[in-house]
Amino acid sequence: MTQNFGQDPQNVTHTNMHTGQVGQKMNHGGHELFDVHEVLSTMIGAMDMSTLMRPHAQDPELIDIIDRQYRFMQQSYNTLVDCFKSGTDPQIPTQSYKMSGGNDWVYGMKQSQPKKPMQSPQELNDAAISGFLLSGHKASATACTTAALETTNPVVRRVLADSIPNCIEMAYELSIYQNKHHYYQVPQLAEQDMQAILGAYAPAGSQGGMQ
Repeated sequence: MTQNFGQDPQNVTHTNMHTGQVGQKMNHGGHELFDVHEVLSTMIGAMDMSTLMRPHAQDPELIDIIDRQYRFMQQSYNTLVDCFKSGTDPQIPTQSYKMSGGNDWVYGMKQSQPKKPMQSPQELNDAAISGFLLSGHKASATACTTAALETTNPVVRRVLADSIPNCIEMAYELSIYQNKHHYYQVPQLAEQDMQAILGAYAPAGSQGGMQ
């Protein structure tokens, strides 16, 4: 949920060095404007993709994921637009996405047909649709991270930062769906190699600070 960082966002103002004018709606830096513009455009792209793909989805489970994620993305988009335009707390704060189902993964590779680009729209299937939607969430996570690191407005920065885990969660939900249906396979290293890497690091010293 969006926090206020120990200060009242209603009192966050911006003074332009050239004009001396102060205003709440102007407390955005140049990089922030461009990067948030990129985030909003990416969000629209992800929602548009959901709208285009939903009529072609066959699996009821995938349709349910599309519907739930679309509703959440729509509210996230509106929250960001609200605080971006006002420069202050949005009317509806950032929510936390809760995916449906468990976290079970199937590890290992099974022989399958090599993947290749579609030659016609008739080849569109649930594997491709879930892949398109997954790519949209990955792009949104990257865009939100980049924008949050360039944002000066404290409210917008927090909304962007709080949105990143939601993008990751929605992508994770689709990844599990793909894995369950063998659209996405997860290879593993040999047990000896895995143990070697897991044991390659030790905790830092218990005494804090540098000597």
